[in-house]
Parts: sequence; structure tokens; C-alpha cells
Amino acid sequence: MVGDTNRKILTFFMSFFNRLITFTLPALPKWIAKPFAKPYVAGETAEEALEHIKAINDRGFSATIDILGEQITDEDEARNITKQYCKLYNQISQQSLNCNLSIKPTHVGLRISLDEAIANITNILNQAKENKNFLRLDMENSPYTDHTFEIYARCKQNYEHVGVVIQSYLRRSQEDIERLASGNFNARICKGIYQESETIAFQDRKKIKDNFITLAKVMASKGAFAGFATHDQNLIDQLLDWINSENLSSDSFEFQVLYGVPMTGRLEALQDQGFKVRVYVPFGPDWFNYSVRRLRENPDIAGYVIKNMFKNE
Repeated sequence: MVGDTNRKILTFFMSFFNRLITFTLPALPKWIAKPFAKPYVAGETAEEALEHIKAINDRGFSATIDILGEQITDEDEARNITKQYCKLYNQISQQSLNCNLSIKPTHVGLRISLDEAIANITNILNQAKENKNFLRLDMENSPYTDHTFEIYARCKQNYEHVGVVIQSYLRRSQEDIERLASGNFNARICKGIYQESETIAFQDRKKIKDNFITLAKVMASKGAFAGFATHDQNLIDQLLDWINSENLSSDSFEFQVLYGVPMTGRLEALQDQGFKVRVYVPFGPDWFNYSVRRLRENPDIAGYVIKNMFKNE
């Protein structure tokens, strides 16, 4: 009885400590924050990230790579990022990695103009085509949704192996899939992370999860390929129940997770069941804000990092 009480007290204080670190981290110098960011970011350079991707491939998982950053307003910067993405395709091919690219349209010029984004993404798409690889257009907040679909449509005219992202918290998403999906449609389904108005986005977690399942079913009915991007173990269970009940072909979907987020052996279990798993690998010098967001979603990581720091002393 006393042991149970002590454990509960310890758990409470550890939880409080983890959250305290997580919410004070944005105010701390970056050198202090870096150890807490490290689990979520595969380094600051492409070379570091590609080493992590090789290790991921060696474990039997696929990968997609993303240079951290968004909302670029300088043309030269957007074009420099574009060149980095083009180079990544060549590096992936040279190293024979099982990896494709995911890019945020505002990172390569969409906030500047639609034309700027189309020009830069066309360059990236040409490299994808040359290397026989795949390109994913990430979905950002709602002001960019229609333009992202417009860019996707233009890309699709030039190259088949391109996909988008559908967010289950947006009320419009089922209609978007009904309009876009077919046998050659490829979309990552995720819950969505941006703050949106209740008029356009579900706020209730259960409704978001329910809509995720609905979108998965609509994708399957259209013969489209879906990437189920979630760390929600309960949602994964629901997806598996549906997959098994419908005897859905494992060639029509894959599970996707973020690099560094603990999954307690679930990825290996999915792999053992014959399902494909892809890890989303972000890297780059703009690691700080991304890492803070990940820590806020999973504060327990702060405690793990502290323990490892003391172990290494």
C-alpha cells in the first residue's frame, strides 16, 4: 500500500517536472534546449539525416525526409531550399536509400506567391522524376489548402508519383477526397496540428479520430493509396480492426510515424504483421520550434533525456 502511494507520488512529480521543462524550454538558450530536441531531429545537415535514414532502412522501415522550416518570405531563401531538396534526391539515389521527400509549400515560396511555389516545386518534381522517386506535398494551415491542391494538380499532370496530405480535423476533407481520389491518388491522412476555427475544423478529439477512420474508408473505396500517419495506439487498433475485417490489401496503405516519437515496439509489431511502416525524418538548422512542438505533445521525453544525461556522467 505504501509502495503504491510512493509510486503515485513519484509519477505525479515526474509528470509535473516533465511538463515544467517542456513549457519553459522556449525561453531557454538553444544550447540548453538542444539535448531535448535531439530525439526528434535527425541532425542539422543532410549528411547526418541520411545516416539516420540508412539506420531506419536497416531496421526494415521506409523513410521520408523533410528540411525543417516554413513560411519563407525571401525568394533567394526559397530557391536555396529548393536546390537542397533537388540535391537530396540525388543523394538518396546514390546511396540506394528507401526514402522519398516531403515538402511544405510555404518553405519553397507559397507565402511569396503561387507562381514562385509552382516554379520551385516543378524543379523539385523534375528531380523526383529523374531519380524515379516520389514527392509528397505536406499540408499546412487552411489559408494554403486550396493552393496546395492546385499545385498538386499541376504536378500530377507532369509526373504520376506525387501525393498530398489530408487532415482529419478539417470538415472539408471528405469532400476533398471524394473530388480527388482515384486509383492513382496517394494521400497521407493525419489529424492536423494547426489552430483552426471551429467553423472549418473539428475541435473534439473523438470527432477528429472518427473522421480519420471515415477518410481511410473513403480512400479504400476509391482504390487510393493511404498513409496512416498517427502515434495514437487506440486509433491504430481501430484501423487494424477495419483492415482485418475488410481483408484490405497491404499494398493499398502504410503506417507512418514521426522520427523519435516512442512507439513501445508497435512499429516492429506492425512490420511483423506484414505492414509497411514509413518514418518521417526532419532535419535542418531550424530545429528549435519543431522540437518544442513535439515535446509539448509528449512531455515524458524530457524525463527520458534527463535520465540519459545522468547515465552518461
